Parts: sequence; structure tokens; C-alpha cells
Amino acid sequence: MGRMSAATPPTERRVSARVGAISESATLAVDAKAKALKAAGRPVIGFGAGEPDFPTPDYIVEAAIEACKNPKFHRYTPAGGLPELKAAIAAKTLRDSGLEVDASQILVTNGGKQAIYEAFAAILDPGDEVIVPAPYWTTYPESIRLAGGVPVEVVADETTGYRVTVEQLEAARTEKTKVVLFVSPSNPTGAVYGEQETEAIGRWAVEHGLWVMTDEIYEHLVYGDASAVSLPAVLPELRDKCIVVNGVAKTYAMTGWRVGWIIGRRTWSRPRRTSSRTPRRTCPTSPRPPRWPPSPATCRRREDAGGLRPAPQDHRADAERDRRRGVPGAGGRVLRLPVGQGAGRQGDPGPAAQGHGRAGRADPGGGRGRGGAG
Repeated sequence: MGRMSAATPPTERRVSARVGAISESATLAVDAKAKALKAAGRPVIGFGAGEPDFPTPDYIVEAAIEACKNPKFHRYTPAGGLPELKAAIAAKTLRDSGLEVDASQILVTNGGKQAIYEAFAAILDPGDEVIVPAPYWTTYPESIRLAGGVPVEVVADETTGYRVTVEQLEAARTEKTKVVLFVSPSNPTGAVYGEQETEAIGRWAVEHGLWVMTDEIYEHLVYGDASAVSLPAVLPELRDKCIVVNGVAKTYAMTGWRVGWIIGRRTWSRPRRTSSRTPRRTCPTSPRPPRWPPSPATCRRREDAGGLRPAPQDHRADAERDRRRGVPGAGGRVLRLPVGQGAGRQGDPGPAAQGHGRAGRADPGGGRGRGGAG
């Protein structure tokens, strides 16, 4: 769907001007093009919708089957998510991120894309500006606009390892700035911010009273010496104005299951619990059990999950790197496809570059379902 002008007479609008202004998904456009080329017999490596190339682990599928048999899960669920699931997410967050949160701070969503939109809808007023490091996943600016905000791009390139600096963020800040988006590991560049860089950005946000929305869905797709850190865990002073978005799509190859979540402060989450009822009930999703039961099996550590993350020496990762090196313009990193406009409107490959220390880059072994398509 192309953008629709607000000046179009109301009687001639098939949808609202707000919805009509949303750009077509560049991710899905790239993915459709890649699939069409593959169907025609062309040798194509798709960097559109990012998905792991292995199925959801059997133990998760079996847990879901058992949940479907339980009449408890045949009824309406709480708008904010099952209490048991929220408790399991809190335990996972402490274990993996070192961030202690209460289950009451967690809101379960139909995937990360819904989490991102609802987070922006909860804190943005018309005209509020959101600083968006570029290149970016194309959903971010559209979600901001749909919530009434204004995305402000800050471009990072290879000279900084595709990581923005505090100086760049400060140059983009205005009296209308309310939120800064922080994504590490980054989609689509794969850049991973080191702990000192992460803390510096957090302290800058605290100094200016800004909100931070941090997308951590790629937290485990790092290789070599790279290590992702959670911003609110590194800087506790930021927690009251920090929203964490995460989900199971990438680490557990569950892109089609549509399970994501938001972590925020309690006073912020109460009104959003009420507003979440309509979006969650009407959001189209693929068939799935209503929030799989959070047993120890479904929440066990990534390292024990049956090889969910390809090892650095995995032949698939090596082959992907070799192919990219042979593509003109790829620079050994990511092939940027000419879709959409602006610094961040290229195809959405998901993290796909090599590790270079703590402030390194994620390697190509897994893709991004939320990052890719949702």
C-alpha cells in the first residue's frame, strides 16, 4: 500500500489517512522478489525476511502440543499474557541479561512488531521525535509515524563499525526529542555495542531526560568475542524510562509463533494493559497455542537448546561469508538492495557480519523473524 495524502477527501478514502500513510514493507518486498527469483531457478541468497534455517526445536513443539490438549488454554487469556509465562520471561531476563524485573512489568504481545508499535503508542504524543540510528529495520519509522511521532535518522557507517556515537545523537537532539532507539545487536548491520559505548549512550539519555527503547531480540546471535549487553542492566538509573522489547523468534527459531514481550516500569504498564486488549484480539496471527506453557524445558538456556545457534565454524556461515565477498558492492558484509528511500530503507538482512571484539559484529548464522517480517 502506497502513502495516502491526508488531503484526500474523506469520502474517497478506502482506509484512514493514518493507515494509508504507512509504506509498503520493504522487507516483504525483498523477500517476495527473492522467492520469485528462486522459483525461476536463479541462485539467490535472500536477505529479506530473516529466519533461522532450522525448525523450532522438538521440545518446544511438544510442549505446545500438550498445551493445546489442556482445556485451561482454550479460553481467553489475560490481556497482558499468562502469569506463568510472564514469570518465566522474568526468570529468563535475569538469567540472560542480568536484569531483575517483576512479572508485573512484562506485557506479552503477538510478536516483536506489535511490541514495538505498542511501546511507541504508549509514550509518544503527536510531534514527538524519536532518534533512529540508521541503517535500521524498516518497521521502526513506520511504527513511530503510526503512533504520531517523527523519526529522526542518525546515520552510522563503516567508519564507526555501524555504531552511532553520543556526539551524533546529541547533534540530532532537539526540544522535541522524546525517545532514542537502541538496537544491539543491530538489524540490519549486525553491529554490537560494547559495554562502555552502551553505558555512554544510556548516561546521555538520562542526562537529557529521554526515554530509550531497546530492541534485544538478537541478543544471542553473536559470534567470536562479541557480547551483547542489556542497557538497563548496565545503567540501572535508566530503568524507569527504558522499554525493553524481546521475543523468541530468533534464538528459538519461532518466527511464526508470534510471541514477543515488552518490559517497562509498573506505572507505565498499567494503562498499556488496558489498551492492549483490542490490538491483541484483532491482530492477525498464524495458528498457535495461546502462550505455550513456560516449563523448564521451554525456558532452558540457549546453549542447551539442541544447537539453536550455528557454531562459528559452521560451514553455512563460512559459505555465506564467501558468497557475500564475491558480490559487487557487498563489501564482505551485507548486500544492500534498492528498496524504498532513505538511509535505512534497504533490504532487511538481519545481523550478518563478523565478530570483532566486544564492540564487534554478529555473524551470519541466524536470521530475524521479527526483524525480518515481524
